[in-house]
Amino acid sequence: MSKVNDNTVKDFIDLVKRSRRGKLKIYIGMSAGVGKSYRMLQEAHALLRNGIGIQIGYIETHNRAETHALLAGLPLIARRKVFYKGKELEEMDLQAILNRHPEVVVVDELAHSNIEGSKNSKRWQDVADILEAGISVITAVNIQHLESLNQEIEKITGVPITERIPDKILEMADEIVNIDLTADELIGRLKDGKVYDRSKIEWALKNFFRNDKILQLREIALKEVAHHLERKIDTEIPKQIKLRPERFLACISSNAETAKIVIRKTARLASYYRSPWIVLYVQSSSESMERIKLDRQRHLINNFKLATELGAEVMKMKSDQITQTIMRVANERDITTICIGKPHLSLFQVILRTAVFNELLKNIAANQIDLVILS
Repeated sequence: MSKVNDNTVKDFIDLVKRSRRGKLKIYIGMSAGVGKSYRMLQEAHALLRNGIGIQIGYIETHNRAETHALLAGLPLIARRKVFYKGKELEEMDLQAILNRHPEVVVVDELAHSNIEGSKNSKRWQDVADILEAGISVITAVNIQHLESLNQEIEKITGVPITERIPDKILEMADEIVNIDLTADELIGRLKDGKVYDRSKIEWALKNFFRNDKILQLREIALKEVAHHLERKIDTEIPKQIKLRPERFLACISSNAETAKIVIRKTARLASYYRSPWIVLYVQSSSESMERIKLDRQRHLINNFKLATELGAEVMKMKSDQITQTIMRVANERDITTICIGKPHLSLFQVILRTAVFNELLKNIAANQIDLVILS
């Protein structure tokens, strides 16, 4: 009887553990006051109406009347009271959440640092323990608390941010929701007293809540959530059924005029689809720098410069296997459309006589890549 492979068993145990692990949903915002806690409580009510066992593990309403009103009717897990440096403070009761074991728990202020003597020093570590126990978590955090963005955001706001969460927490998330507001909407909420106490409004308007700062923070938050979605699509959707975003590959030769046309027209296409694009020059041995004239070399360098100015990534490769090189780059870079210049012969003659072109057509058909011939 053959011995069971320990690695196989370990892989299966990991798979079982992952399926038992709770789901993580993160509400992310560009700043305080966009409405993360409000949205979490709205979702808690919706889950409760649908028979899901949800409880509030920790919520911070900041005495905002509209947020506080949503607590009515939601089951609440009492906070634990802790004496620290002569003061009575309240912390989330991790053990009570684990003992009560609801299906879903709401945990606000993900970047919070726990009081000394707590099981974990950070709330995100508490959340990891809750997920490990098979309880799903709905939580919220502001973009400035993300470790990798910390310094960039500090430069924008001028405010040092001491409480941070590692990027891996976002990578663990099953769902990330960006609570997006325009700068005017956020400033309007601040002026209406929906963000801070009235005494802080004037100070906030002169410092953190300035139009230029909010716009920059909003862009960062939107990019971060978009990046998470792209990563999720890449890892979870099979390549065969994935809706691939458009990516253009412009193939040029040392023929200066044709190359210019291909570069400019591909730039227009990429701009229309708002997609990345690459300019590829495959240098065969017959086009080596020793063999082509100086004026051709100069035009080629100018075309590389033009491509860069128009936003392309330029790739130069040496190979006599032109088709294979083009297809290798297309597959490695998930290219959806290859753009080439119109051949100097009639198209019919090219298809019949040009082995390179013929081979390219066969490869493109097999790989579901579009071919655009630019005149």
